[in-house]
Parts: sequence; structure tokens; C-alpha cells
Amino acid sequence: MIRRLLIANRGEIALRIIRACRELGITSIAIYSDADVRGPHTLAADHAVRIGGAPAIESYLSISNVVDAARSSKADAVHPGYGFLSENAAFAKACDAAGLVFVGPPAAAIERMGSKIAARTLAIGAGVPVVPGETPSDQSDSGLLAAVEKVGLPVLVKASAGGGGKGMRAIRNSADAASAIQAARREASAAFGDGTLYVERIVDHPHHVEVQVFADSHGRTIHLFERECSVQRRHQKVIEESPSPILTQALRDRMTRAAIDVTKAAGYRNAGTIEFLVEGSNFYFLEMNTRLQVEHPVTEGVTGLDLVRAQLLVAAGESLPWRDADVSQRGHSIEARLYAEDPSQGFLPQAGRLTRYREPHLPGVRIDSGVVEGGEVTVYYDPMIAKVIATAESRELAINRLVAALRAFRVGGIRTNLPFLLRVLDSDAFRRGAIDTGYLDREGSAFAEATIGDGDAESLERPGSEPADEERRKVPSAFDPWNGVAARAPSVRQPPARRKRASSDGHYILTAPMPATVIKIPVKPGDTVQKGDLVVLLEAMKMELPLRAASDGVVAEVRCEEGELVQADAALVELR
Repeated sequence: MIRRLLIANRGEIALRIIRACRELGITSIAIYSDADVRGPHTLAADHAVRIGGAPAIESYLSISNVVDAARSSKADAVHPGYGFLSENAAFAKACDAAGLVFVGPPAAAIERMGSKIAARTLAIGAGVPVVPGETPSDQSDSGLLAAVEKVGLPVLVKASAGGGGKGMRAIRNSADAASAIQAARREASAAFGDGTLYVERIVDHPHHVEVQVFADSHGRTIHLFERECSVQRRHQKVIEESPSPILTQALRDRMTRAAIDVTKAAGYRNAGTIEFLVEGSNFYFLEMNTRLQVEHPVTEGVTGLDLVRAQLLVAAGESLPWRDADVSQRGHSIEARLYAEDPSQGFLPQAGRLTRYREPHLPGVRIDSGVVEGGEVTVYYDPMIAKVIATAESRELAINRLVAALRAFRVGGIRTNLPFLLRVLDSDAFRRGAIDTGYLDREGSAFAEATIGDGDAESLERPGSEPADEERRKVPSAFDPWNGVAARAPSVRQPPARRKRASSDGHYILTAPMPATVIKIPVKPGDTVQKGDLVVLLEAMKMELPLRAASDGVVAEVRCEEGELVQADAALVELR
């Protein structure tokens, strides 16, 4: 029995776990960094423990700090949520060594399936088809280049550890192969502490369909049907739904059977997801996520089941709380991820204060968020603001409900992808279920043109100049105390930081578009650069931000250092 649970995460998933704890009578213990002292999850839990500085590496990614927090708070179990340490086998082992119940799979299963290379081998052994590829033992640039040549272009170079599109690069031109390999390795090392890569053939125009699986320690392994996740940008999911609009019942049966076979072969326990690429009537095993997924609410929407509650029960040694007869797929559920990012600026992540944040309250609509009005979207973590989930008896009605909910959202102070989501949902390709995994990367520019201020919804910020400080202070509360009716708060428009700043003598300076960490400076004073050359590589909010020369020139001065945290609009490199 679990009595005191430490939640090794933040934001909306931490709040979701806290709610489940309350229903089961479990004491919830939050952890927080210096950036989350007043975070919603910090305030909502029964107890909260500080674990370090704002950077994730000093707090949420520190195994020793998290385990120490569990010990000091007398927790008997740890729930990792998703992201951060959720798929880290060393963390699961550390919890076991400290006598803590890990709410997730055994460390050995995380290790086995956390390596994409090992997972491919296991799937093949279970008789499940995989995407053709190579897993070179020689991890040098030359070894990976040889693997790319053997598989044949176009290919994906992918991180063996982790997921979420991190450490992944597409190679369609041999001239780009070396730089793509280096970028993938660098990103994988930064995100997962493991730069191991493998090469996989690109499947043209596939759909991405995943199967939710669940196993207990009493020999039961079940599936909870599929989720369609093809609406993605740069391998990051944007919209997810269940059931998939492209699956026949025969194909669904084959894929769910394969998902269970892989899960059993992995010696798995608790919630997990088996991901597939679907091409016509064929499907290929892609990977296993050894954790709860961000998009799990759509599965809850069509099954009526509580996955987080079941996670806690199974971790405590109980059997799965559902009989086979209890599990069925009813109606349709769809989720959109609302992000602090600017589609018109290449989806540049945004950071700042939410001067206004009002969630819609509509029938059939669920909002999972970890932010509040007046709170900060920080540079240190993922820029997701909320997940908006709509459930109805048909796909068409679920989409319409989601559109209505997004239009009713009120967000001010930072730019978001809300207009982008609305345009995708309203597109003919989406309505027909015809969007494949590469669609938004090929056609997304038309959707990305929409940005805050173009009037797609009342929640969008209006174009105009930056308001004076006096105007900022006039933002009203949700209700007007003179007449007692809802008041509309004026929005604050924050223009993006400039990528270059010209000087009177013809020099220009590359500046940081937002607070970020300097990852790489491949130039030095006196170097000649050509238009488009990489000058500075930044990282912010889990995303690499390359700054390139706007024209041919010479590096006059470098004003930053690798590893340095720079503020928005900080001068980085001067060119002439």
C-alpha cells in the first residue's frame, strides 16, 4: 500500500497525480525548483520540498536530489510523471535501492526498451515488423556515415535513448549528413545524457499510431486501444485523437496484438505505449515509451478509465482494476497542445508572464494545465501551457467542441500557437484524416502564418505597440467590482527579440531572441563567414536555436561564452 507519494515532476502532470492521490487517500509530496516556488503544483500538494536551482539539471533531473527529497519527506513511493527522469533506468534503480516504490516499469524493462536499438531487437524477436535500419557499433561520425550509406537516403538519425523528437535529424542530402549526425548526437547528449545514435529509413508519408498498454505483476497485460498522433511538427506531437480515423478493425486487431506481444517480451509492468508507423495496410514497430504519455487523456476519454489511479494501484502490487469486459472504445476524443511559441517566427518558444489566463468551461471539454494567471512561463522548461481535450459521440462533434474551446481560451502576455491549432483543425486535410507525419513540415507554412493578433479568436492579442507601464497596471481582474459582470482584460503584446541589430558603421550584432544557454560558438574574431553560416547555437525550452550570418562578413567580436546563460536581446556576436 502506498501512503506517501513523492511526485518527481512539475506542471499539469504533477497536478493530475495530486488529484489521483486525494481520491485514494495518499499523501502527496511535490518537489520544486527555484523557478517553481509559487508553482501551482507546489501549492496544491500536501507537502512540498525544494530540490535545487531553476535549471532542470540542478533540480528535476538530479537523481540524488530527488531521492534525498523522498527520504527527507518520508515518502514510500515515487511517481516520475513524464519527461525529466521518467524513462531513466538509473533513477528507477536508485528508487529501488532507497526502498521506494517506483510507479512505473521495472528498471530492467526501462533499460531494455529505453534503448531504441535494444527495443528493435526485442520487437524482431517477438515477430513484430520494424522499420529497416542500421544500429552501428561504431558510433564515430565515420561509422554513422557508413550506416547512412548502407541504409540509403533518405534516413533518420535517431537517439537510442529518450524520445519526443530530441536527438533526431532527417538526412535527405549526403552533404548534410555529417552536420546532422553531430547535431543529433549533441542534442541527445544534452537531453538524455547518452549520445548513442542509430539510422532508420524514412518511410514516406506514414501515419503515427500508438497503442496504450498496461500490465500488472499478476500476469495480466492488456491494451486500451490506439491513439492517432500524425499531426506533428519536427517530430513533436501537436494534436492527438482516439480512435484513429485511418485504421480498419482488422488492422487495429493486428496492431494491438503486436503491442501486447512486445509488452510481454519486455517483461513490462504498469502503463506504457507502443508506437508504430502505419503505411497503408502495413505497420512497423517504432519504439516503446516506458511511461505515461502526454496524450493519455484521449484514451481516458474514449474508455472512461483513470490511468493514473491504475498506475498507483498496480505499483502497490494490486491487479489491474478493470476486467476485459470493462474495456471498450466509445465515441471520439481529441487533444490539442497549447504552447507558448510564435508560429510566425519559426515556432520560437516564448517566455514571460501570463497577464491573462482564463480556461473555457464547456460540456465535453477537459483542460489539463499547470499555469495560472500572473504566473511565469520560464525559459527552463517545456513551453506547453495546457492540453485541451474534447470528447463526444463522433469525430466531427469532438473536433467542433475542441475548436469552440480553443476559441474561448483567454491568454495574454505571451504569444501562443492557438491560431495555428485552429487553422490545422479547420483544414480539409485534417477533417478528412489525411494528415501524415510529415504534412506540417511540408505544408505548415500556411498555418504558421497565423500569429497572435490576426483575429482568429477573442483570446488572441491585438496588433499594436507595446503599452506603457501605466496601461500594464490597468489589467482588471476576472470580474468588475462596480457592476459584478465579467470584464475583458486588455492584452499585452510582446514583440519578439531581434535576431540582428544594425549599427551606424555598417556592423551588425546577432542578439539572443529569448533567454537561452549558449551551446556552441563555431567562430572567433577574424573569421570570415558567409550568409547562412552558423555563428551561435543556443538552447532554450528544450529546443536548439541556431543564429546564422545574415550576410557575408567578418567576425569582429564575440561577446558570449559557451555554457553562458544569456538574456533576451543580449548582444552575442558582432560582424562587419
